[in-house]
Amino acid sequence: MIIAVAPLLAGAVDPFDYTGQLQKSEMEREAVADDEEDVYMLLVGEAETAIAANDYYTAILRLREAMANEPGNPLNVMLLSNLGNMYMRVDQDSLAMQAFDDALRMAPSMTAIYGNRALLRLKVGDEAGALDDFNTVVARDSLNATGRYYRGMMALYSGDVVQAETDFHVLQRVDPASYNTNVALSSLYSRTGRELLAIPFYERLIAEDPSAEYYAALAGCYLAIDYLSEASATIQQGIVKYPDDAELYYYRAWLNNKRYMLDDAKADAAKAVKLGADPQRVVALFRKGK
Repeated sequence: MIIAVAPLLAGAVDPFDYTGQLQKSEMEREAVADDEEDVYMLLVGEAETAIAANDYYTAILRLREAMANEPGNPLNVMLLSNLGNMYMRVDQDSLAMQAFDDALRMAPSMTAIYGNRALLRLKVGDEAGALDDFNTVVARDSLNATGRYYRGMMALYSGDVVQAETDFHVLQRVDPASYNTNVALSSLYSRTGRELLAIPFYERLIAEDPSAEYYAALAGCYLAIDYLSEASATIQQGIVKYPDDAELYYYRAWLNNKRYMLDDAKADAAKAVKLGADPQRVVALFRKGK
């Protein structure tokens, strides 16, 4: 089971980010500007500017320079956490792990750093370590939406539906309109035979992120409950946007098979395979009942 850790989009916020906590008030910043001896905060400010511009290598340099300038500054634990995030962004994962480990040695009570390390462990395939860290996050902050999302997704894909449902219901309560909540609940319901419940969450995902994956998943839900007209409309909308997506042709083959349009179903099945669909999965469409 692999849960991808998506790269952060421009303008988005890290789920366990400390950057905002390092920002000073306008008055304090003016004081820093007037007092060039406060090199530490000047370097932190430059790091923040670089992070905002997605200039991660410059951010790494400035964070390291700030910590070297004042190795005893208590804010360094926050800088280490952000340094780990920056290393993770540029795929220097061993350095990222060292930064998070160093930060936790300095401040073992900082829940957010466990969350950062969990995301890194998930990225490098250490699912057991990631789960340990997400468990720590949730144990210390039971309403932590990011911890609940990732722990629930790991549970769902490992077959622990009870744990997934528990985490996702908390997630829905604390962050009802978020993208992660829609992903979590659409995944939960579609994977547990509750397609009707999954439909509104896929619709919300398409409204926010009209990807081929979500059009196909929504079509699959409609087909599972024999809403054929809705499935047809969804597939057509998806194919207009993504004419070379194998999954959409797979679902159209399923739809046409249900409608006893066997020639059309076989043509769509062939196209799905040509575009990369698993041939055995496609062939199985014609073996199971309508």
